[in-house]
Amino acid sequence: MKGILRQPPKPGPSGNKGKETFVLAHISDLHLTSPSGVRPTLLLNKRLLGYLSWQCRRRHIHLPHVLDALLLDLAEAAPDHVAVTGDLTNLGLPDEFRQAALWLKRLGPPEKVTVVPGNHDAYVATSWHETFSRWAPYLAGDDDSAGAGVYPILRIRGPVALIGLSSARPSMPFVAVGSLGRRQLARFEEMLERTGRLGLLRIVLIHHPPIPGSISWRKRLTDAPLFAEVVARRGAELILHGHAHVSREDELVAGTHSIPVLGVPSASNAGPIPQCTARYHVCRFQRTADGWRLHLAVRAYAPAQHAFIAGAEKEIRLPARNL
Repeated sequence: MKGILRQPPKPGPSGNKGKETFVLAHISDLHLTSPSGVRPTLLLNKRLLGYLSWQCRRRHIHLPHVLDALLLDLAEAAPDHVAVTGDLTNLGLPDEFRQAALWLKRLGPPEKVTVVPGNHDAYVATSWHETFSRWAPYLAGDDDSAGAGVYPILRIRGPVALIGLSSARPSMPFVAVGSLGRRQLARFEEMLERTGRLGLLRIVLIHHPPIPGSISWRKRLTDAPLFAEVVARRGAELILHGHAHVSREDELVAGTHSIPVLGVPSASNAGPIPQCTARYHVCRFQRTADGWRLHLAVRAYAPAQHAFIAGAEKEIRLPARNL
């Protein structure tokens, strides 16, 4: 099958092979772009509703100075890698992809930042060349033989396998569903099996929450039950997502294991609802005798300080590997 590893993959350019720890920052739902000045002809579709939402609400909530504070805090945290689980744009306009590409360069080089798309990035059907091609180095796996826009992607960084899925697709007005499709799920299953046999810490990145019933019908992952079946057969150690704009900590029962599923709010939200205030996660993985332990540290935006500060922390035992 095209794009699936036939030989054991080589470690990515992280320089941390054999390390006993790995630090991953997880951010999501940045909505960092501005669609102001858009040509009216580009709004003659679902984008018109999104543009009105941005004019009336989103542009007052997702604020550039919060993103500036985020960059400063991430620089100080100095993680080994950053995972971005979608919704960098508001309407998926070509100019928004250009703006987001400039911001990604400020965040870090492509080899240290992995991006998977969100539903806002695929708001309406449009060409890859006009949109996602601007982020191509951040979206690509280590083996890009499958071609641009083919998912899942795999990036190996030291002891970690980052597996990026795309649940982003255009949907009807007032609906923000996502789907994976059987072809992507088939590739995903083989990728989980191969990286599992290599003994890697498998972290799955996806925009939509993958647990059936965990979000409203109009925002759901339509094939979440099929996703769960794949993970039950092949296993994974951790699943990270965005989309819900609130902190979530769930478990996906997969075979004999319960796999932690963690969601972060928007990393740019300065609105009045406390549970939606901008946050991101710093995940520190520590190798143990039978697998990995996760120390999760929340970084929360504090408006009074105009900075991200320490939030809750907890230890999470990841599923033990069957040896």
